[in-house]
Amino acid sequence: MIEVRNLTKIFPSANVKAVDEISFTLAAGEVGCIIGTSGCGKTTTLKMLNRLIEPSNGTVKINNQAFDSVDPIEWRRKIGYVVQKAGLLPHLTVKDNISLLSTILKRDKNFIIKRTTELMDTIDMPYTSFAHKYPIELSGGQQQRVGIARALMEDPPVLLMDEPFGALDPITRESLHEEFTVLNKKLKKTIIIVTHDIEEAFKLGDKIILMHEGKILQAGTKDEFINHPESEFVSSFIKGKKLV
Repeated sequence: MIEVRNLTKIFPSANVKAVDEISFTLAAGEVGCIIGTSGCGKTTTLKMLNRLIEPSNGTVKINNQAFDSVDPIEWRRKIGYVVQKAGLLPHLTVKDNISLLSTILKRDKNFIIKRTTELMDTIDMPYTSFAHKYPIELSGGQQQRVGIARALMEDPPVLLMDEPFGALDPITRESLHEEFTVLNKKLKKTIIIVTHDIEEAFKLGDKIILMHEGKILQAGTKDEFINHPESEFVSSFIKGKKLV
């Protein structure tokens, strides 16, 4: 579903190679977690996949379609994007936040109501109870669920998530981890999550991608990281962590 080849980003003004010829693939329905040290290039990578930042070199394909074969706006509309703290518009209700993209695309009103209702049931926030609330009236966990529902409104095959659970308290975070796992078993989306937390990556990811200084040091399963670290850096990165 996702194929990344030699993806590179150079910021000439700062003389920085933020991402250095990285390559990886994810099969349909897989969850990939990109982890690494601060400034390693993981968020830049995510933004290139969504064409919020244009690569200096390399290719990205989603479902065999190359990223540079379509208009950037059209490309982004086919990808769900979830950010930390949900990024909800405070002046819009829950239903209007969720249906924002479909409204922009001028979808049929009956479709919008039906799809919004379905998604609110999916995230366990019934339409009748929450549709007309505003973000300020929701807890942090509820806001994050609304952000996920918004990203799913147009039923994209791919979901990109940038530190989606990082700003939540530990109890809410643990609860949303469980909900996320159950939710994706039903939705079967291909998902990339950027996180700084190795425990979170081990819990949620089918494939872990560890980056450092713009490069991928190892990509594989939780068991491969634990039992077969490919370098001292990888070993030290996971050393002392609670392995879930």
